[in-house]
Amino acid sequence: MDFKLLGPVAAERDGRPIALDGAKQRTALAALLLAHGRVVTDERLTTLLWGWEPPSSSTHQLYTYVSRLRTRLGPDHGLERRGAGYRMDISSSALDWDRFRRLAETGRADLLAGRHADAERRLAEALALWTGPALSDVTEHLAAAEGPRMTETHLAATEHHAEAALALGRHDELIPSLTRQVIRHPVRERPRGQLMTALFRSGRQCDALSLYEEGRRVLADELGIDPGPELRALHQQILTATLPPPAAPARRTTTLAAPAAPAPAAPALAAQARPVPALLPAAPGDFTGREAQTREVLDALSSHQDVAVTGAPGTGKSALALRAAEHVRPAFPDGQLYADLRTPDGTPRTPWQVLGWFLDALGTAPAQLPAGLDERAQLYRTLLADRRVLIVLDNAADDTQVRPLLPGGGATRTLVTGVRPDLASLEGTRLVRLGPMTPTEATRLLARIAGSDRLAGDPQAVARIAEYCDRLPLALRIAAARLAARSDRPPAHLAGRLAAEDRRLGELRIGSLDVTTGLRHALDSLDPSTATAFAALTATDLPVLSPPDAAALLDLPLHEAEDLLDRLADARLLEPGPTDRDPVPRYHLMPLVRLFARTRVLTA
Repeated sequence: MDFKLLGPVAAERDGRPIALDGAKQRTALAALLLAHGRVVTDERLTTLLWGWEPPSSSTHQLYTYVSRLRTRLGPDHGLERRGAGYRMDISSSALDWDRFRRLAETGRADLLAGRHADAERRLAEALALWTGPALSDVTEHLAAAEGPRMTETHLAATEHHAEAALALGRHDELIPSLTRQVIRHPVRERPRGQLMTALFRSGRQCDALSLYEEGRRVLADELGIDPGPELRALHQQILTATLPPPAAPARRTTTLAAPAAPAPAAPALAAQARPVPALLPAAPGDFTGREAQTREVLDALSSHQDVAVTGAPGTGKSALALRAAEHVRPAFPDGQLYADLRTPDGTPRTPWQVLGWFLDALGTAPAQLPAGLDERAQLYRTLLADRRVLIVLDNAADDTQVRPLLPGGGATRTLVTGVRPDLASLEGTRLVRLGPMTPTEATRLLARIAGSDRLAGDPQAVARIAEYCDRLPLALRIAAARLAARSDRPPAHLAGRLAAEDRRLGELRIGSLDVTTGLRHALDSLDPSTATAFAALTATDLPVLSPPDAAALLDLPLHEAEDLLDRLADARLLEPGPTDRDPVPRYHLMPLVRLFARTRVLTA
C-alpha cells in the first residue's frame, strides 16, 4: 500500500486510489503515519482533530473515524488499538514523506561531495514527490503542528537542488522557478542569492543588482536588519563582474547540420499584443439570495485563494460561480477562461480537450498546439505565469479532472463547481457548500422570475410551491417559469399540480430545464450494488437515515451500512446532517430525490 502526505493526504493500493472521507479522517491517518509505528494516544489524536476544546462526543467520534479508516484501508491496514491509543504498522507500505527525506539527504551528501549531477538528479526526484503543500487537507491543528517542519525541509531541498543545477550551468532554466521562490519567501537570502547568480550568468547584471537592492529594502523594512555576509559578498562579485563560472558545467555536444528555416517564436514570448480571452457566459440577471455564500467566494478570491463550490444537483452552483465571476471581472484584466467540464449527455470532458480550448483562447496557433496532455499543461501554465486570469471550471466530475487545468501559481485564480466533495482535496482551495435555499430566499426567487405582484395575493400557495421544489434553485426557476408562462392561472393551481407526487417531476420540466437531469447523472455514477441498495432505501418513507436504519433495512453489518451512506452522500443523493449534538451520523433524503429514484425503479 502507498501513502501520500506531500500534498493531499491519500492512500493507494496497487496504483488505485482508496476513497477517504473528510479532513478529520485524513488527519487521523496522517498523524498515525507521521508517528512511524509509535502509539498515538487518544488525547493526542483528539487535540489534532478538534484542538483544545473538543466536543463532548469526541471519544465516540474518534472511534468512528478510526473504524471507518480501517474499513477504507482494507484487511492489511496495520492499524491497531494499543493501550490508550492507536498505532499503525507501515513497514510493508511506502510513504512519500520517507522517500522524500531519503532522497533529499542523499542528494545533499552528493552536493557536499561535489557530485553535482547526482545531487541534482536525486533532489529533482525528491521534489517531484510533492503535489502541493504537505498535509493540505487536514485540520488546522495538525497542519500547525507538523506543517512548518515539512515545509522547511522542502524549502531546504529546493535550495540544494538549485545550487546543484547552478553548478551544472543550468542558470537560464532556473530563473522562473527561483523567481517564484523569491516572491513566496522574500526574506530568505539563499534563493535570492541563487536568483542573482542565475541572472548574472544569463547576462542580466543590472537585474541581479536590482534584485539585491530589493532584498536589502525588504530585510530592513520587515526585520530591521542588513543582508548577511554571504549575500553581501555575492553582490560585490556581481558588481565587479568577478563571480566565478559554474563549478561543473554540463558538457555540450555540437552536431553540424544543414541550415534550417527559423522556428516560429513561442507564443508566450511573442512580442505582439496578447489576446485577452472573455469566455464567461452571462450570469443570471435574476440571481437571488445566497448572500453569505457569494460573500465567502468573493472574500476567498480577493485573498488570492481558489474556490470550489459544491452541492447537490440543482442547488445553483453554476449560477453562483458566474455571479461571483461577474463581480471580480475587473480584478482579472488579462481575461477570463470558462469551460463546462460535462457534456450534455453527462460524460466528463477530458482535460486534454479543455486545455486545447484554453490554449487557443490564449493565442496558441493550431500548429503549435502540443499533442500530449502533459505538454499542453506545461504550455498552459507557462502562458499564465505572468498573467492575472480568472478560470471558471463548471460541473467538475472530480479532482483528477481538475488538476491538469490548474495554473502553476501566480496571480491567476480558479473557481470550480461540482457535486463531489473530493474537490476539497485541491490544494489551497476554499470549499463553499450549497444546500437548499432558505424559505425567504426561495419565495424571493419565485417572485423575481414570475413577478411579485402576481404572487402577492396568495403567499400560502407560493410557500407550498417552494417546499414542493425542495427549495432548490433549479426547481424553483422551472416553477416560476411555468407561473410566468400561464398568467391566467393562480399560484394555487400550480401548487395543486405539484402536490401530486406522481406528477411532480413532470411539472418540474420546461424547455431545456429539467430537474431530473442532474439527478440522473448522480444515479448513473453509482455502481450497481450501491444503486440497488439506494432503491431499497428510497422505497421507505424515512426522511432521515442513520447507519443502524440502513443496516436493518438492508441486512448489512453496521460498518458496511455506514460506508454505503457515505457513498450516497458523496454523490449528493443524501445530505449529511450535523454531528455536533448527535454522534450517530444521520443523512437526509430529499423528497425530489426519493421520487426520482422510485420512478427509475418503476421504469427499469
